[in-house]
Amino acid sequence: MIVKKLLSVRKELSTALKKRKTLKRKKPKFPRQESFKHARLSESWRRPRGRHSKLRVYEKARGNTPNIGYRSPKEVRGLDRFGYREVRVFTVKDLDAINPKEEVAVIGGSVGRRKRMEIAKAAEERKITVKNF
Repeated sequence: MIVKKLLSVRKELSTALKKRKTLKRKKPKFPRQESFKHARLSESWRRPRGRHSKLRVYEKARGNTPNIGYRSPKEVRGLDRFGYREVRVFTVKDLDAINPKEEVAVIGGSVGRRKRMEIAKAAEERKITVKNF
């Protein structure tokens, strides 16, 4: 099977996609409070709720907390880096709901090899881009 190249980005989204890229570059990591101290704590973010928590009261030099200011532009939220919305596909029938100009297909991880080949063949006939084939 020939892997399709992704289509060029629509012009109205290109500036917003560039802006999102620069914002993401500046965005800090948000590790869990004191995760560096204890091996049992993963780095995945948890909101600090303790009464004496310095991070909860935004004390200086205690780390960053996620907030609305780090959000990406509304028009590109939920889109991939090329400006397309990803749609998960599990059967050939799921391809009917995809608009090839705005969406790309992503074959589900639980789909086997035989059905994966069928989906890829049907997508090629319908000119739908499959991202993970």
